Amino acid sequence: MDAKALIAAYYDAFNAGDTDLMLAMVHDQVEHHVNEGQIRKGKDLFASFNAHMTERYRENLTDMVIFANEAGDRAAAEFVVNGTYLKTDEGLPEAKGQTYRLPAGAFFTIRDGKVARVTTYYNLADWIAQVNA
Repeated sequence: MDAKALIAAYYDAFNAGDTDLMLAMVHDQVEHHVNEGQIRKGKDLFASFNAHMTERYRENLTDMVIFANEAGDRAAAEFVVNGTYLKTDEGLPEAKGQTYRLPAGAFFTIRDGKVARVTTYYNLADWIAQVNA
């Protein structure tokens, strides 16, 4: 599977809520660079993060554009996160079922046909403003 197809499949699994399929697409030594916080290394921490997010947020990604380099070992995606804040996350505003629409992006390293690094970016201040509105 080429880089663009891998990233498309990864986000198709995300939109389907299939975190097990997402996990199957990441390298055993995956590094997850989150927008705010520490780097999570390894599949176990990646799976734990996905479980945490699934419990607190319901999100669907739209307007997806995927880019990849010619070597097929780096990729990027730009998209819009359409979400609902389900359960209060520590250090963030109280969840009351608020909806949000947030531009976001991610950068990937691909190794052995799997996602070896994902770095996610979104504007946290924008998200907070939306859920506090």
